[in-house]
Amino acid sequence: MRNKQVYFHYADAKPLFSNKRLLQGFIPIIFKKEGKKLESLSFIFCSDSYLLKINKQFLNHDYYTDIISFDLSEPKSALISGEIYISVERVKENAKDMRISFEEEMKRVLFHGTLHLCGYRDKKKADVQQMRAKEDEYLKLFEKYIG
Repeated sequence: MRNKQVYFHYADAKPLFSNKRLLQGFIPIIFKKEGKKLESLSFIFCSDSYLLKINKQFLNHDYYTDIISFDLSEPKSALISGEIYISVERVKENAKDMRISFEEEMKRVLFHGTLHLCGYRDKKKADVQQMRAKEDEYLKLFEKYIG
């Protein structure tokens, strides 16, 4: 059955990674485990330059990043809606720097953005540690999910 809550879109980049459908089915589980209700989530895969424009336009940041999450939920709504933009180039570069596979880093970034929409932050050291622990938790759970 096709997932009706999580969508993958391609702006100017189309990453090659497996388990797309399984990831679309797993991401709502993250929201559920975090006590949140997902209405709709779109992941938009793009280039560095595409994401840099968004970073400048909406956040007044003039630097490259791997991910930007936008919470599009209605005010005071219990349902979460969002868009998550991911630079495929940054994910590839980060994977190379960390000596892990592109697919592993892409899963981490997908879960990272999802966790942002669940309320997790990553500006302070303690928040970063909590975010990394949650990412690791869901990476392990995803491996069990795909069996």
